[in-house]
Amino acid sequence: MLNENIKIIRKSKGLSQEELAVKLNVVRQTISKWEQGLSVPDADMLISLSEAFETPVSTLLGETIVETKPDELRAVSEKLEVINLQLARRKAAGQKALRWFFLLLCTVTAAIFAVLVALNSPYLGWDYSQPETTVIGVAFHAFEWLFARTAPFVLIGSIVGVCLTWKQV
Repeated sequence: MLNENIKIIRKSKGLSQEELAVKLNVVRQTISKWEQGLSVPDADMLISLSEAFETPVSTLLGETIVETKPDELRAVSEKLEVINLQLARRKAAGQKALRWFFLLLCTVTAAIFAVLVALNSPYLGWDYSQPETTVIGVAFHAFEWLFARTAPFVLIGSIVGVCLTWKQV
């Protein structure tokens, strides 16, 4: 059991017998004998092995270990890297769209304000004796009244939104 565990863990860590021997300050043949079951490491060497493998001694002594191939780990890490890149791109695209929305909101608010200033409240001079003119005048007056009260908040909020979504370089 110990010999198999040493071999499986060594391979899963991507170490050769020579590299492990250098870490433990022994010769390569010692590692080979341990893996073949011809000899066993003493207690101090078991602790050194567990430290080199970053694995508990109990795992070395008895727990069965599922062999993981370095190629499988590399494939999984590459897939995770691709997923992380896709998520980062999606987040950046969402942030960019939100920034453009806030910029558009600023522009539209400023444009409506400019139009209202240029028109100088034309509904005050309208002839309200005709029903069509009255309905349009009241609707325009309601829009202007609502816009005058909400536009400052919308403009300030959209400017803050642009600032918060601006990409920091």
